[in-house]
Amino acid sequence: MADKNGFANSAKRKSGGNEMEDLEAVNLAADWADISQGLRKDLGHQLHSQWIKPIQVGGLCRETGTLDLYLPTEFSANWVQDRFADRLSLAWKIARGEVRNVRIQVHPGRRKLPDINLADGRRPANDGGDTSMIAIGAAHISDAGFSSPIGLDPMLTFASFVTGETNVLGCNAAQRMAATEQPQFSPLYLKAATGQGKTHLLHAIGHSYLGAHPRARIFYCSAERFMVEFVQALKAGQMIEFKSRLRSFDLLLVDDIQFIIGKASAQEELLYTIDALLAEGKRLVFAADRAPQALDGVEPRLLSRLSMGLVADIQAADIELRRKILESKLTKFAPLEVPEDVIEFLARTITRNVRELVGGLNKLIAYAQLTGQEVSLGLAEDQLTDILSANRRRITIDEIQRTVCQFYRIDRSEMSSKRRARAVVRPRQVAMYLSKVLTPRSYPEIGRKFGGRDHSTVIHAVRLIEDLRQRDADMDGDVRSLLRQLES
Repeated sequence: MADKNGFANSAKRKSGGNEMEDLEAVNLAADWADISQGLRKDLGHQLHSQWIKPIQVGGLCRETGTLDLYLPTEFSANWVQDRFADRLSLAWKIARGEVRNVRIQVHPGRRKLPDINLADGRRPANDGGDTSMIAIGAAHISDAGFSSPIGLDPMLTFASFVTGETNVLGCNAAQRMAATEQPQFSPLYLKAATGQGKTHLLHAIGHSYLGAHPRARIFYCSAERFMVEFVQALKAGQMIEFKSRLRSFDLLLVDDIQFIIGKASAQEELLYTIDALLAEGKRLVFAADRAPQALDGVEPRLLSRLSMGLVADIQAADIELRRKILESKLTKFAPLEVPEDVIEFLARTITRNVRELVGGLNKLIAYAQLTGQEVSLGLAEDQLTDILSANRRRITIDEIQRTVCQFYRIDRSEMSSKRRARAVVRPRQVAMYLSKVLTPRSYPEIGRKFGGRDHSTVIHAVRLIEDLRQRDADMDGDVRSLLRQLES
């Protein structure tokens, strides 16, 4: 019996240890969200999107104080190490005192791309044979790995892509490109802001086309990877083999084409490749975060090739699509219950991109499961402050006053009047409370916008509404309704 009890206690300790590790991972992710947001302000959108955003946070060694940061490729890991290591280390030391140094490396789950054997291009790239001679940009991953033999994520298919009015054009065009019959347009150019689904559609095209043509040769990579392979071939004196290999593919998928900007020799090679593949009726798909005409530094001839087919614009997901995406993601968490008001809150509040929306849902559910709490609106507001603040648009006190007056059906002048009737005072106090919650204004600044009232009056109003929200369900409902209106 003692052995059994000892085993049970050991299992509990292991289980508790796993929960602590999971909670630590959630906390590290939350810290990284804050750090990343700060770096975005310092570095600007383009540098942040290209080099900082792809970073994944690994584990923290308590003994050495070393935190691992992972990037998907050796090229990007070296670049970030050379240019941003000191800044990242300082930011983490400020955020978490136990971090003494930061180690930047390639993600262990993404093995280094194999050396290209360009001497033999006879074997079909996707025939299930030896993957040591896979196409440019292809990553051979083990059975427990992350992607298919050509680097396609098995989760990113047409079946898992949720459509709505804002992305239906891009989805239909992608499906047409992957269909058995020859498409009416080529190349297809998918234009979408970060996190709106263009990469998902690239992977889906690859999966669908490969399903219809099992022996087809597919090339999928980022523009960054294309440049790396091009430079390696140039240095090795293997440009003839490089060109021959590259132009032997049936489907060319290139992501983040905006990062080829300014590389004249790489642009020229891509131009000749496009011409060669189009002449043979091959299929080409490019994706970028801007329209072809907005690609600065691109040679005019290449720009015309990118624009000559169909440019499918994927707009930011509207609220209906955001709801559908959240509901589709919830199926993998069944039978976990997520209240409807939480889904509505996330859909209305996290509006910048789909990736953040799904990330917010995942973080909320992970925190609830690890702490044993129920998923609720209050928990969402408490735990997603970093994501919510990044998505919250700038709201003015004038807008708050106007919305509150419409909600309570009082005249706008009552916000500044001296009347003390309860029907006027309470809405005024609610507006003061919302002004403090939704704007960066100080108490004196808020007071001046409400008829020159003293800051102590604003403090009293804020504390009163906070207290009423705890005790009065009707007041809490009013405030929540107003928050949804103002943040939508």
